[in-house]
Amino acid sequence: MADAIEATRKPKRVPLKTNQADVEARLQALAASRVVIEGVAPEIDGGRFAVKRLEGEPLIVEADIYCDGHEVLGAAVVYGPAGAAENEMPLTFVENDRWSGEISFATPGPHRFSIIAWRDLSATWRYEAVKKKTAGLDITLELIEGRNLLDAATASGRGGRDDQKALKALVQKLDRLKSKGDGEGQYALLMDAETVRILEATGDRTNLTRYATDVPVWVDREAAGFSAWYELMPRSQSGDPMRHGTFDDVIKRLPDIEEMGFDVLYFPPIHPIGKTNRKGKNNTLTPGPDDPGSPYAIGSAEGGHDALHPELGTFEDFARLVGKAREHGMEIAIDFAIQCAPDHPWIKQHPEWFDWRPDGSIKFAENPPKKYEDIVNVHFYRGAIPSLWYELRDIVLFWIEKGVRIFRVDNPHTKPFPFWEWMIAEVRRTEPGAIFLAEAFTRPKPMKRLAKVGYNQSYSYFTWRNLKGELTEYLTELTQEECAEYMRPNFFVNTPDINPRFLQTSGRPGFQIRLALAATLGGNYGVYSGFELCEYLPVQGKEEYLNSEKYEIRAFDWKAPGNIRDDIAFFNRIRRDEPAMRNFRDLAFYNIWNDNLLCYGKRTPDRSSFLLFIVSLDPFAGQGGSFEVPFWELGLPDDGSVKAENLVTGESFVWRGKIQHWWIDPSVLPYAAFRLSI
Repeated sequence: MADAIEATRKPKRVPLKTNQADVEARLQALAASRVVIEGVAPEIDGGRFAVKRLEGEPLIVEADIYCDGHEVLGAAVVYGPAGAAENEMPLTFVENDRWSGEISFATPGPHRFSIIAWRDLSATWRYEAVKKKTAGLDITLELIEGRNLLDAATASGRGGRDDQKALKALVQKLDRLKSKGDGEGQYALLMDAETVRILEATGDRTNLTRYATDVPVWVDREAAGFSAWYELMPRSQSGDPMRHGTFDDVIKRLPDIEEMGFDVLYFPPIHPIGKTNRKGKNNTLTPGPDDPGSPYAIGSAEGGHDALHPELGTFEDFARLVGKAREHGMEIAIDFAIQCAPDHPWIKQHPEWFDWRPDGSIKFAENPPKKYEDIVNVHFYRGAIPSLWYELRDIVLFWIEKGVRIFRVDNPHTKPFPFWEWMIAEVRRTEPGAIFLAEAFTRPKPMKRLAKVGYNQSYSYFTWRNLKGELTEYLTELTQEECAEYMRPNFFVNTPDINPRFLQTSGRPGFQIRLALAATLGGNYGVYSGFELCEYLPVQGKEEYLNSEKYEIRAFDWKAPGNIRDDIAFFNRIRRDEPAMRNFRDLAFYNIWNDNLLCYGKRTPDRSSFLLFIVSLDPFAGQGGSFEVPFWELGLPDDGSVKAENLVTGESFVWRGKIQHWWIDPSVLPYAAFRLSI
C-alpha cells in the first residue's frame, strides 16, 4: 500500500546541471530589456537588403515602442554613413504605441539607421509631479526625487561639456532653493523648459534598448530617382541611310536633344558587331553585304565589350562626346549587354565561359520559338566562376573610367541574382554614383528582386497599362506599397524592341497621352527616338517596329510636321522647374467621374509646389468629367477658393468649390496641367 501511494506522488525535481553565472547573466540581460522595439519600417526582408533614398530625400522611420507599466518612454533614430559616427533624431509618439521620425542623408553611398528607446524617468517624474501638484497633494518627496534625478544625470556622463556645465549650475541653484526651504521655487525650477532640455541631454537613459538590426540604406545621387532619358542609335545620326553615323554626328544632335529637355542620352551597344550569322533588315537570316547587323551581336575581330565599333569613332571621339553632352546638361548612358556574337574574342580565349552542344557546336541564344543565331550567351558557374565575374565587373569599371556612370542592363533577369548583388556592390566601392537600370520585363517578384540586390532603376509594366483601373492600381503599388522603399521604375514609352499596340493604333494623340502619363507619373521616364515623330509602323501582328534600326541604318527628319517635340519640351520643363515633380512617391489620384479621364496630383510637403493633371485615356473622342479639386490637402473648406494656372496656356483663374468640370478634345490636346495655390 505504501508503495502504491509513493508511486502516485510527483517525481522529485532534479536540478539542471547549469552554470549559475550563465543563468544569472541571462537573467540580468533579459531583466534590462524591458523596452520593446518592433514593427520597424521601412525594413526590407529583415534588413537583408537596403532601403533606398536620394541624397537629401526624407526617410520616415516608424516603430512600435512600448514597455510594461505606465512610465514615459523616450525614443530616437540613430543613423549615419556606414562605419562613421551616428547622428540622433528624436522619435515622436503617434498613437497606439507607434512612434515616428524623419531623417535624411546628405551624401551618396552606404548608410544605416537603427532605433533606441529607454524609460525616461525625468519625463515620468514630471508627469506624476504635475498631477499631484494640481491635485493639491504634498510633493515634498517628489522634490527629493527630482533632485536625485540630477545626481543620476551627473553620474551618467551624457551630454557635451556645455551641457555638463549647465547641469552643475542647475544643481547648485536647486540646492540653494532647498536650503531656503523654497519648495515652490524648486518645483518651478525643475519644471523649467531649460531644465527639461538639460535633462534630455544628460539624463540617465534607464533600460536603454537598441533594435537588434542596423537597417541598411543606400543613398543615390538625384539622377537615380529623377531623370528623363532619350535613347538613340548612334549609327543612324548621319542623316543619310547610306552613311554610318559617328560620335561626331551625335554631337551635332546634342542641341536638338537639349531643346527637348532630356538629361540622359542613352545608346544601345556601341561595340564591334559580329559577322557570323549577322542579321539582315527586319531580322532576316539573309543579310546583304552592306547590312550593319544588330548592335546586340557584340564582338568581332576588332574586340569585345571593352572596344568601340570602328565606324562610330575612336575613344578620343567618345571622350569628346561625353564632354560635349555634359556641356548640354546630359549624361551618357550605355548598354551593358552580357552576350556575344559567335566571333567574340572571349569564345576562343575562354571557352569555359560558354555552353557547348554534344556535337561540339556552341549553343545559340534561344527564347523558343525564337532563336538568335547571331548571339551566344555566357554561363556564370562551373568554369566561369570567378573569372567571368571579375571580367564583367572590370568592363563596367573600364567604362566608368571613360566617363560613363549610367548603365542600362539588357535582360538582367536571365543572369544570376548573386552575380548582380556582388558586381554592383563591387562597382560602388569605386563609384558610388554609378546607376544601373534593369531592363527586365519579367515576373513581378524577379523584377523586384533585381531592385533589392542593387539596381537603381527598373523597367516596369507601365508600357502596357492603358486603362484607368490598371494605371491607378499599378501606380498605387509602386508608390505606396513596400516596393516603393527600394524599387524605382523608369517609365519608358517605347524601346527598339517594343512598339506598343496602343501607339500602333492611336495616332498623334496617343503619343501625347503616353508622354503625359510617363513624364508626370514617373520620377524616371524615357523615350526611344522616333517617338517624337510618332513613328508607329509595326511588323504585322507584333509589338515590333517595321524597318527596325536594330538591323539597318535609318535617317529621319527630326522636326518633320506632326511631331510632338513641343509637348516633350513642355513636360520636361515642368519637371525641371517644379519641385513637386521630383518625388515619385508624392503622387495622389483624385476623383474624376469618367473612366476615360485620369486625374492626379503631385505636391511638396509644404504645398508650395502643387500640380494637378487631367489626362484623357481616349485618343479618339472628346471626354469631359466633373472632378474633385483637392481642397482638403490645401486646408480649404469644400466651398473655398483656389487659384489655378493653366500651365499649357498660361491662363490664370479661380476655382470656387471643390467640384469642377473639365473637357478634353484629343484632337486639340489630350491633357491638361494646372498649378494650384491659395
